[in-house]
Amino acid sequence: MGDVTVVASPARRSLGVELAEEAERPLTWPGLGRRPPPPFTLVLADDSVALARMSRGRAPGWGAGVAFPRARTIVMRADVPDLPQTLHHELGHLMLGTSVPGPLPLWFDEGYASYASGELGRMEELELNLAVASGRIPNLDELNGMLRGSATAADLAYALAASAVAELDRRPPPGGLGPLVVRLERGEPFDQALASATGLTVAQFEDVWQRSLRHRYSLLTWLAAGGMWTVVGASLGLLWWAQRRRDRPRRAALDEGWAVGDSGLEPDAGPAAPAEPVDRGAPMQ
Repeated sequence: MGDVTVVASPARRSLGVELAEEAERPLTWPGLGRRPPPPFTLVLADDSVALARMSRGRAPGWGAGVAFPRARTIVMRADVPDLPQTLHHELGHLMLGTSVPGPLPLWFDEGYASYASGELGRMEELELNLAVASGRIPNLDELNGMLRGSATAADLAYALAASAVAELDRRPPPGGLGPLVVRLERGEPFDQALASATGLTVAQFEDVWQRSLRHRYSLLTWLAAGGMWTVVGASLGLLWWAQRRRDRPRRAALDEGWAVGDSGLEPDAGPAAPAEPVDRGAPMQ
C-alpha cells in the first residue's frame, strides 16, 4: 500500500488498508512542518496478548500501540476504539523518532505524540483542571514514572506531557518548539537544545510549565470547562441518596400491616375494632 507495508491477518487486511491510506496523508507536524511519514510497516495485532508478543513486552498491558522509529515499524491493536487517533499518536512517535537521532526524555516523546495527534482535547483538559485543583502536579522526573504506571495514572500523565509540549509551542519567537526540534534534528542533546532554543534549563522550564498549569487550570476553570456538571450530577446523586435514607422509616411504616391474601397484596384487617369507643373525652360544660 504505497509507502506503508501492512501486516495483518486476512480478517484485518481491509482495516489495515484503510489505516495505511490514512497514514499516507501529509500532515503538519509541530516543529517539523508539513510532510508525509517515511516508508514504514504497519502491523495489526488482534488483541493485547498479541501486541505484547509482537512488541516483545514494550507495550504496557493497557496500551493500544507502540512505535519503533529506528525499525520504521508501528504495531497497533485492532480491537480498540478510535484507531485513527491511535495511529496518529504512533505516527507522531515515528515522525519525531526518524527525524531526531539522539535520545529524548520520555515526557517529551510521549507529550509530542499526544500533542501532535490532537489528544489534548476537552476531556483531557477537564482532567488537568481537576489535577491542578487538587494540587497533583508532578515534576518532569515523576511524570516519566507516571507514563509507565497504571492505566489511571497514565491517562493523566499523557495529558500532562502534552501540556508540557504545548507550553514549549507557546514560547514566543525566536524560541519555542520549532527551534528546539531543529536543534534536536542536528543532533544536539536535549538539555542543550532546550537551553539554546528557550533560554531555560530543564529545571527552569519545569518551573515555568508548572506555574503555567496552575494559571491555566484551576478549580474555577475546571468548573467553567464543564466540571460544574460533574458537581451538579454528584450533588443530585447525594440528595437522592439522602432523601431515600430519610424516607426509609416512612416506607417501612407503610409496609407494615400488609399481608398476602389469595388475590395478592391486601391490607391486614388487624384486631377487630370495639363496638363503642372507649372514651370520647369529657363532655363540654
